[in-house]
Amino acid sequence: MASAAEQLARNMSWASFAKAKDLHQRIFFTLALLVVYRLGTFIPIPGIDIEAYQQAFSAQASGILGMFNMFSGGAVERLAIFALNVMPYISASIIIQLLAAFPGRLEQLKKDGEQGRQQLNQYTRYLTVVLAVVQSYGIAIGLQGGEGIVTNPGMVFVASTVITLTGGTMFLMWLGEQITARGIGNGVSLIIFAGIVAAMPGTLAAALRMVQSGGLAAWVLFALLAMFISAIVLIVFIERSQRRVLVQYPKRQVGNQVMQGNTSFLPLKINISGVIPPIFASSLLLLPATIASFAGQTEVDEGAPRWQQITQQVLQDTSAALQHGQPLFMTLYALLIIFFAFFYTSIVFNTEDTADNLRKNGGFLPGVRPGARTSEYLDRLMTRLTVIGAAYLTFVCVVPELLIASMDVNFFLSVLGGTSLLIVVSVTIDTVAQIQSHMLAHQYEGLLKKSKLKGRDRR
Repeated sequence: MASAAEQLARNMSWASFAKAKDLHQRIFFTLALLVVYRLGTFIPIPGIDIEAYQQAFSAQASGILGMFNMFSGGAVERLAIFALNVMPYISASIIIQLLAAFPGRLEQLKKDGEQGRQQLNQYTRYLTVVLAVVQSYGIAIGLQGGEGIVTNPGMVFVASTVITLTGGTMFLMWLGEQITARGIGNGVSLIIFAGIVAAMPGTLAAALRMVQSGGLAAWVLFALLAMFISAIVLIVFIERSQRRVLVQYPKRQVGNQVMQGNTSFLPLKINISGVIPPIFASSLLLLPATIASFAGQTEVDEGAPRWQQITQQVLQDTSAALQHGQPLFMTLYALLIIFFAFFYTSIVFNTEDTADNLRKNGGFLPGVRPGARTSEYLDRLMTRLTVIGAAYLTFVCVVPELLIASMDVNFFLSVLGGTSLLIVVSVTIDTVAQIQSHMLAHQYEGLLKKSKLKGRDRR
């Protein structure tokens, strides 16, 4: 027999959506802030010769700058004020969460509830500023090294670039927090989602033009589209899959009231870490790869000291090895995805706390003793699920990039790349789920109002 919540969920329709005025306001607020973000990706930073920069960008578009451009929705290609996007914020979140996993002040703040979480968020913001300043300074120095890109090079240009790019990142971080609090969905994820989706129409149009001109075989395009559809089906299937653990509650007496025993389920997702591991892995690879790319752009000076020639050559080799499709990049990418899948799962789902909560509420798993044995059982179960989830994430993110690199169609990475596709589908599923929860809450409110009115009529 279906529960009341399941019956309400089945009765949801466009008519019930039309009555949810609060949900409409949240959706319009989210769309308005995403429009503001998209407008900011077309405002270039001052002191740049756009034509000279785009010529330099086209030479690096298939590498690290292309990855930056994918996450920023074309802001890097136009060198806009939002060129850094929210990547410094994501990198700062990674660092804070890593430090919070070790004994110390951050670990204590993590256990202090809401107040500790707010303090950790504040530390994340401070670290975001530091990382944004470092990255924007590297970008400013790299731009000055390019021929004819900067109209008036000097400290004034460096200072203005650092302030502009850092301010853009902080503004996007604020936009994301506003969307999360007053809109619908996760704000930071939606900003990345909007940047990726905005690049899809242009990429597909470019592919069709290449097919018409003969630069791309039609069967290659159909194969890529088939891979695109198959990847979506796989992502939706895995993201909505659950391992339900039976939990039993015995009959117990609370005061003078006898509570009947019942059963419920503990739902465990196969991929409990979601889209976080690919984003974390990409953002961690961006920082060293970008430094090596900018520092290794100049030619090796034969008259320079030997150590300087060796350093320059190492930077150039590192920059080339960290390009899409290269063995070093793909190996590091896969290893980082697996690491963050296990690491983030251990943060999100604590087996000891779950077993302790079940014991306090009188629940137990059939055939498993409460307490430490339950924690060990859940730990083994989560390890097996995480192995499947990490393998799924690695497959979805790495295999499409290998196929795209082998077919020499790197411009498809913004649409068919495993990371971008996983982000788009996962954020869509999460946003739709939040919309359904708001509609369900609205139906509950309507039922409560009707019951109150009926009670008044009877009196």
